[in-house]
Amino acid sequence: MAGIVFDTSVYISAIRSGDAGILDLRRASRMGSEDSQPLWLSAVVLSELLIGAVDKTARRRLLEMEKEFVRVNRMLVPQQSDWQLSGEVLSLIGQQSGYEQVRRVRMTNDALIAMSVARNGFVVLTKNPQDFEQIAKFRAFKWERV
Repeated sequence: MAGIVFDTSVYISAIRSGDAGILDLRRASRMGSEDSQPLWLSAVVLSELLIGAVDKTARRRLLEMEKEFVRVNRMLVPQQSDWQLSGEVLSLIGQQSGYEQVRRVRMTNDALIAMSVARNGFVVLTKNPQDFEQIAKFRAFKWERV
């Protein structure tokens, strides 16, 4: 099954540049591809976006987006195995790069996104590839910088 997941950085970058229409997208294309694929919403990404919602309007818009992804059955929710694999990968990263690196909440969230994406054979698109690049050294998954 093909699918694309936007990392939080993609949504935030678009919204900050005035393109809130990104919240209405349900299909997306990868760089260099003309074919669009179904867009999935990660529950982890939704949580990060809601944390940053500054007012009721922004929060309402995000909850409407969530409702639509649920309606079309394209919510990507981490399973128990994703949590377990995230812990294992983050432990390996800590052993190699230092545990201060993995104590950041963002690294945990990105590991959960990566494990969910890997389990489903999707690709994650991100504007901040550092964490995904490091995670991919220990657990193969598809990701691209946009």
